[in-house]
This record gives sequence, structure tokens and C-alpha cells, in this order.
Amino acid sequence: MRTILRTAALTAVALMTATACGGGEGSTAGGEGPAPADADLTVVTGVYPLEWLAQEVGGEGVAVLQLTEPGMEPHDLELTGRQIGELTEADLAFYVSGLQPAVDEAVEQEASDRALDVADVVELHPVGEGGHDHGDDDGHGHEDEHGHAEDGHAEDEHGHEDEDEDGHAEEEAQGDGHDHGDFDPHFWLDVDLMATTAQALGERLGELNPDAADEYTANAEAVSADLEAIGREYEEGLASCERNEVVVGHTAFSYLTEHYGLEQVGVSGVDPDSEPSPTQIADIADFVREHGVTTIFTEPLMPEATAQTIAAETGASVEVLDPLEGVTDDSPGDDYPSIMRGNLEALRTALSCS
Repeated sequence: MRTILRTAALTAVALMTATACGGGEGSTAGGEGPAPADADLTVVTGVYPLEWLAQEVGGEGVAVLQLTEPGMEPHDLELTGRQIGELTEADLAFYVSGLQPAVDEAVEQEASDRALDVADVVELHPVGEGGHDHGDDDGHGHEDEHGHAEDGHAEDEHGHEDEDEDGHAEEEAQGDGHDHGDFDPHFWLDVDLMATTAQALGERLGELNPDAADEYTANAEAVSADLEAIGREYEEGLASCERNEVVVGHTAFSYLTEHYGLEQVGVSGVDPDSEPSPTQIADIADFVREHGVTTIFTEPLMPEATAQTIAAETGASVEVLDPLEGVTDDSPGDDYPSIMRGNLEALRTALSCS
């Protein structure tokens, strides 16, 4: 596989060189920042929050290349030869292991000595922390939110054999519907962890380009201050709420809900593109009614059908809670800070916060 990747990478590099004036190859994320040929450093990443962080910390002298096309599901990324070439030529691969298997493999084989893995910077949460799936018994508190295997067996006692076959085997293997291994990679929904990552990125960029080290440090401090401000808004905005249950389809919000004392309840643990079973839908509808939940959250990059079905059965509304895996027209903002603030307003409304 290494030979195949290396060959693809070298071919891609040749193509990028031949088409450098075309503007399409090797373009920077969002069309912002310098082109790689004009930049002091080039950083490659595969998910929006890291792209935003690299742009903010790197400043005008750093080109940031995004591997995931806008509007695409980042977990399903498959790298082209051109993208492998970009990764091979970059000064830094900035990624979080476990999120995108294709990126993990390419980094290991092509850029292991030029990589910054967020998993080495912050402590990622084990999959299953900070929430539970639809099968948890009503009334479970946070102390019961760490054992999906036990939850699955409990559901067997209620006769949900079809769910055990169709849902729980996959849930227990995959956690939130994607094979992230043992740890949840969605750390960016915790602003404190994002600030820690910003500092580490600033330090690493300074090592790569000592002449601009002071600029990177100052940028990282400014980003950290912005993140701290968002964190204070969340603390104040969620301090007094009538409910704490957050019903979502894709359990990507554990870092956010755990940080602010909320309870994440997932419709199912299957892939967001898959339809949950009728039993799963019935279970979550029961939970919604019994707990007085008023909002079912969906995401910009996942289908709304299941959320709409549950809402129709329970009288709840359907709103967007954005896991910030990408920016789309349906996102409640156009960058990381505005989307985080949009998520806060959505939560405050759904939880009846004062």
C-alpha cells in the first residue's frame, strides 16, 4: 500500500506542478490566504474546525489546504492522488486521529514526521461518554451514560431483538455511527480543548518557521481569548434551563453536553445516512414525550427524515444543532465562532433557558 500511495503522491505532485497556473489544483481552503507557492508554510487538514484554527493561528503567511470538499461528510473522505500529493508536500499535516481513516493512513505513510495529531495534544473522551442512546432506561442519570454494552443488554430484556441485530451490534462497534475506534474525535465542541490545541499549533508553526514564531504565538493567544469568550457565553446562557436533555440523531455532541452538564440522547448509533428501525424511533418518541422534550435536533450534513418523523409523533419541533464538521448554507453561521453562538441560541430555546 505504501508503494501505491507513494506513486500516487508523486504523480499528483507532478500534475500540480504542471497545472500551477490553473488555480484549481492546490487551492487554499475557502479561497482564503496565500497560495502554497507564495506561503511561508503550508498546512493540510481534513475537517473544518482544524481548517479554521490553522487559518487563525497561521495568519496571512500560512496556506491552509482543506481535503474535504464543502458540503461533504468528512468521515467518509477518500483521498485522491492530488490530495495525497498535497499532504506529501505540506509542511504540516494537522489532523485528529480516528476521525478520517483515509487521512490517518496517508499521514502515517507519507507525513508521519510532519504531523500534529490533536489526540497527542488533548485528552480525547472515550466513545460513549457524555450521553446515551435511545435504549437507555428513562431516568438514567449521567452516571449511567458510559456503558452502551450494558444498555444493549437491558434492551434485550424489553424484547427489542430486532434492534439488537440491526442497531446495537453496530452501535457497540462504532459508537456514534462512524468507526472512530475507542475515542470520540469531536473535541472541537469544547472551547477549552480548542484553545489548548491553538496553543500547540502556534508552538509547532513557530518551530517550523522561527522568523514568524512571535506572530503565531500572538495569534494563538488571540484565538484562545475568543474561545474563552464563547465559553463564558455558554456558561451564562445555559446556567438556568428547564430541561437538560438534548435529543440528536448523530451523537457527536458529547464534548459540548458533558462540559455544560447537559444530557445527550441519540436517536440511534447507526450511520447518519442510514434509517433507524421503527423500534428505535418508537423508543426515542417515548423518551421525548416522557421528558417533555420540545426539540429534535438534526444536522446540516444528515437527512432530516427521522427527526421529522419523531417530531410529527410527539409535537416537537425540528431544529439544527451543528457539529461543525463543515460549513453549509444550513449552518447557523458562517465560521466557527458564529456557528458555536448559533448552537448556543438553539440550545437555549430548546431547553427553555432564562
